[in-house]
Amino acid sequence: MLRHRFAAGLLAAASVSAPALAQEAPSAAGFDTSLPLRARPGECYARVYTPPQFKTVSETVLKKAASERIDVLPERYEWDEQTVMVKPASERVVEVVPAQYRWEEEQVLVKPAGEKIEQIPATYKTTTERQLVKPASQEWKRGRGLVEKVDNLTGDIMCLVEIPAEYRDVTHQEVDRPASTRSIPVPAEYQTVRRQVLVKEAEVRKEEVPAQYQTVKVRKLAEPARENRIAIPAEYQTVTRQEKVADGHMQWRGVLCETNATPDTVRALQQALKSAGFYSGPLDGRIGSGTAEGVRRYQASQGMAQGGITLETLERLGVPSAGRATAG
Repeated sequence: MLRHRFAAGLLAAASVSAPALAQEAPSAAGFDTSLPLRARPGECYARVYTPPQFKTVSETVLKKAASERIDVLPERYEWDEQTVMVKPASERVVEVVPAQYRWEEEQVLVKPAGEKIEQIPATYKTTTERQLVKPASQEWKRGRGLVEKVDNLTGDIMCLVEIPAEYRDVTHQEVDRPASTRSIPVPAEYQTVRRQVLVKEAEVRKEEVPAQYQTVKVRKLAEPARENRIAIPAEYQTVTRQEKVADGHMQWRGVLCETNATPDTVRALQQALKSAGFYSGPLDGRIGSGTAEGVRRYQASQGMAQGGITLETLERLGVPSAGRATAG
């Protein structure tokens, strides 16, 4: 009974690990039919698949180019007082005919012409760059067709499948037009002042009439407008990608076979898988589909070779095995 149960377990393990076995590349004659060297009678071996190894590579790329910000400091003015004559000194006629005057208007400069600096902000454009995340590869997968027996083992039909490369789009901003300034002229400002102008002097007796003045506030430019340029550093971002460091490969590994697979060993294996969270079935000492699936999931989680209940798996789980069986 143990022999039949073990054979069923090996078939279940083979069906679970079929995707892993499909990664093996066939030889020029069709399949690699070489057997383990220096094998001893009573030992069991299986061709198992060691998955490819990858490492994570981080790369720093430009996210936003360096630029410049311009702060404009406005001009500064001060008020000043000026005395403007609005009526000149004259003579007044005491008798008979008084003097005659007329009014005139005069433009007085109260704010000189200047210029105003206007800031033109920088503009940006978004650039998208396509980066390789995972290169294209080839993978062997199990096909369907003729199956023939070779030394009590089942032959497989393998199909080579092209797996396209994977890319990702990385966007960053760069300066399209840098910040700048432009000058806008500001016209001068004037104030109109009315004053009297003597037209005809008084006759006969005259007396002096003093001049009249008016105080006017005038706004003068104390400090012209200026600009202050502030450098804005570039911004970067880190992009990660997966890079293959080793290809997957097939190799012969010692496995649990009919000779060394005792019910106690299988029960110890089931208990270890249950403790690790990879098996929930009964501890019945039988290698069923549940036990084989638990072994496969445990091997995948540990990055181990997959394709059967290898002695390496038993050692990693802490399960004592019968070791090399004695012939006869």
